[in-house]
Amino acid sequence: MSMVSLPGLKELIESISRERNLPRLAVQSAIREALLKGYERYRRAQNLERKQFDEDYFDNFEVELDIDGEGFRVLSTKTIVEEVSNSDHQISLDEVQQVAPEAQLGDSVVLDVTPDQGEFGRMAAMQTKQVLAQKLRDQQRQMVQEEFQDLESTVLQARVLRFERQSVILAVSSGFGQPEVEAELPKREQLPNDNYRANATFKIYLKKVSQGQQRGPQLLVSRADAGLVVYLFANEVPEIEDEVVRIVAVAREANPPSRYVGPRTKIAVDTLDRDVDPVGACIGARGSRIQVVVNELRGEKIDVIRWSPDPATYIANALSPARVDEVRLMDPETRQTHVLVAEDQLSLAIGKEGQNVRLAARLTGWKIDIKDKAKYDHAGEDARFIASRAKYQAEEEEDEDIDLEELEDQQEKLELEDDDNFDTNDDE
Repeated sequence: MSMVSLPGLKELIESISRERNLPRLAVQSAIREALLKGYERYRRAQNLERKQFDEDYFDNFEVELDIDGEGFRVLSTKTIVEEVSNSDHQISLDEVQQVAPEAQLGDSVVLDVTPDQGEFGRMAAMQTKQVLAQKLRDQQRQMVQEEFQDLESTVLQARVLRFERQSVILAVSSGFGQPEVEAELPKREQLPNDNYRANATFKIYLKKVSQGQQRGPQLLVSRADAGLVVYLFANEVPEIEDEVVRIVAVAREANPPSRYVGPRTKIAVDTLDRDVDPVGACIGARGSRIQVVVNELRGEKIDVIRWSPDPATYIANALSPARVDEVRLMDPETRQTHVLVAEDQLSLAIGKEGQNVRLAARLTGWKIDIKDKAKYDHAGEDARFIASRAKYQAEEEEDEDIDLEELEDQQEKLELEDDDNFDTNDDE
């Protein structure tokens, strides 16, 4: 069998495997695919008859690497026929029976169609080089995807490599002994108090592993996601790890809309063990446990509150550190509530630029209106709400009546069409 020589093939495979952290078999597969594309380019260039090659024309061709011999062969699988109409895909029965008398029509044979060493051509070699680079990138992306797919929504250790526009490029390891890969930390996922200097290390939350073919890092990571706070508490509080204390909800504002407001998180915890204080377990003796989390988040303010199945109690707790006098659940259906506080607690309950009440609303899932208890008109607010509710219900009923009328009109049209069809059938 003939062979196109590739001096240094064995060393090439070894060096690519080391540099790109790819298995040798993956590198060999990429080289075979690239050489096949190069052979296609060679055949198209040699196409004197100007035949049109379809996209799948070369599907029956394959490249065989000879690692020890440092070269490659091109093989073609052909079908045995009586009369050949396409010499690339078929071979005559008479020709095959000269070397294999037992051959029959419809059988397949594999033939060596390797071009001569000097015929492969410069253009084919260039095509091979370009395709090889692309295939190796694809192999790397596939490996990264497989390595990190199961690690989505987990926390990993990362190291700052460089900066690209407003993004930080980090080196991340899966922790399975594999080499580090690059991850992107966009501006919106960064913390304002972080110092992203070269080689600084951070804990990051893996948000997404991209599956597309776009350039750049495949891993999208975050320092601003609430999942990072959950992980840090679970890692620091044994009661959470042992499932004695559970985290019910988290509301985080890592990048506030105003630079005058710092990052803040509210976290609701609960326990079924009467002997355990879930809030105290998360804070730790003299704040030792929560301080570790705060330090990792570069001084972010964290409120740990007790979850309650009673919405009024839960809402009052969520507005900590403000002291709440009364929670009025105005409409459980639309989850609207009025929270009454003393005048000196108003600013504390609302928070700087509304941050405290905003986070409490996101934590509880209720729309919270903070009211001054001394100026609150119970009867007037009830009457106003009843009127607003009645108007809302009337609009809903009106919409339902309109929908019902449209439905009846459509039904009448269908019945008329059925009658017309029935009359036509009778006339026939």
